[in-house]
Amino acid sequence: MDGGNDAHTSSVTRECQHRSKKLEGRGYWGTKAEYILTVMGAIIGPGNVWRFPYLCYKNGGVPLFFLETAIGQYTSQGGITCWTHICPLFKGMGYASHLIIAFSGTSYVIIIAWAFFYMFSSFSADLPWATCGNYWNTDSCLDFSHPNDSRTIISRVNTTLPVVEFWKHRVLKVSHGIEEMGSLRWELVLCLILSWVICYFCVWKGIKSTGKAAYFTATFPYLMLIILLIRAVTLPGAKDGIIYYMYPDFSRLSDPQVWMDAGTQIFFSYAIGFGFLTSLGSYNPYHNDCYRDSFYLCLLNSATSVVAGFAIFSVLGFMTYEQGVDISEVAESGPGLAFIVYPRAVAMMPMPQVWSVCFFIMIILLGLDSQFVGLECLMTSLVDLFPNYLRQGCRRELALLSICSICCLLGLSLVTEGGMYLLQLLDHHVCSGTALLILSFCQSVSIGWVYGADRFYGNIADMIGYRPLPFMKYCWTYITPFMCFGTFIFSIIKYSPLKFSNTYIYPLWANILGWFIASVSLSLIPLFVLYKIIQGEGTLRQRFLLHCQPVDHLHIQQNCLPPTGTSVSTVHTEVNPLCKTEEVTEHK
Repeated sequence: MDGGNDAHTSSVTRECQHRSKKLEGRGYWGTKAEYILTVMGAIIGPGNVWRFPYLCYKNGGVPLFFLETAIGQYTSQGGITCWTHICPLFKGMGYASHLIIAFSGTSYVIIIAWAFFYMFSSFSADLPWATCGNYWNTDSCLDFSHPNDSRTIISRVNTTLPVVEFWKHRVLKVSHGIEEMGSLRWELVLCLILSWVICYFCVWKGIKSTGKAAYFTATFPYLMLIILLIRAVTLPGAKDGIIYYMYPDFSRLSDPQVWMDAGTQIFFSYAIGFGFLTSLGSYNPYHNDCYRDSFYLCLLNSATSVVAGFAIFSVLGFMTYEQGVDISEVAESGPGLAFIVYPRAVAMMPMPQVWSVCFFIMIILLGLDSQFVGLECLMTSLVDLFPNYLRQGCRRELALLSICSICCLLGLSLVTEGGMYLLQLLDHHVCSGTALLILSFCQSVSIGWVYGADRFYGNIADMIGYRPLPFMKYCWTYITPFMCFGTFIFSIIKYSPLKFSNTYIYPLWANILGWFIASVSLSLIPLFVLYKIIQGEGTLRQRFLLHCQPVDHLHIQQNCLPPTGTSVSTVHTEVNPLCKTEEVTEHK
């Protein structure tokens, strides 16, 4: 009998050691700073420069951030396989979020390509967007850089700034609509290829290279942002822009669209719903204090957006002072803020070429951070799905190369003359807004109601050594699902056709295309639920309940515990949180 127990104990020990080695092969962050800087890069990007300030003009998720990070740290798995250990029935959320990452990565990298184009254009005697008289300028182009002339011509209508014409006619060479895709912009094609090459080499060695790259890519943009802020607040008219930025319009609080914009901004800014945080958190030691990290990172992200807002509206105030128009005529959401407003401010600084190069390096680094973190998230999940295959030789690197090549080819459609229309369509329907709301809703329901908020709360307490605020549980269970669902309903009620620059209205077929692409990714959630239930055995209720049970819960009971009636002593290990039995011995 004793021999049988010894044999079983030995078998269990080997099983747990084997599982520990599988997790050990994933690797961990070299230092805590690498994790913090990489998450900073994931959540702080160009969107902090153009999306947040515009929404503040237009309108006057810590719990979810913490939830996603904790899921990754507790399971030590990427954004797909983590749901096997939480609620296998909702594993489709992982596939859906990663398809959105692929769409987002394909479109997001275009911003980096634009920044490279501007940076290369800065190496000239005069900044090409600072003056008129170039071959891409029109007769309506007016240069307001000379104060004496600006006062006499400011009353002229239908005029445009040279920086605006450079953006529309030189960089984009934008067509009249999405129906006219036009030809490829060969300069942007080369910049696109360069962007993907850099992204590949930032990720090709996994978190070893990703963490090291973040030391520079996540810190340098802050230095540039502070310098640009100092310059912006010293411009004439900056005070008026800041007042406009700080003065809220309370009458707009009754507009459901305000809450829709605010909700989607939180999800987009904090990178919630993509699976980034889960994958990055999965490389943390089991007892890392992810609760404290989440608060600090969210605070830093919001503070960055606020500071960027001061810099943006200082320049907007200057532009309204210069042109004599209302601020609503120069403020627009999207890349135009980064590629029109900031270049205009840079052109007014001494040695503008130097500052221009530094500014666009900042934009490039902000974009690269978020881009290669998305790639790392994809690769983490793929390797976790196929560990025995992708961890051998150069297979991971080849898989990464294939992903980058495919996304680069798909991205060529976005660097055509009509590419800007397609980019906005993807961003509006697929990469932000409703898609992230639905993913966050499903995520909260799966944890709060299926896995159990109290159960996960206990898992977190086991990891970090203390119990977080109970408010977190109530958020996952009630507040977050309600807010997500309510915001989704508002978006349906207030739906209106997508517009480009407030003048071009997208045709019906284009909006249908956008919704179809979004539906392709979101449909993976119910399809996977249907697949798992059909695949199971027993009654419908039995199948449903079976697939709501964490796989590791049954696995630990069956394989990582000794026979009934045997007392054991366990040693906690940083390697394997789900099967924390490193050595099991029988006490006679």
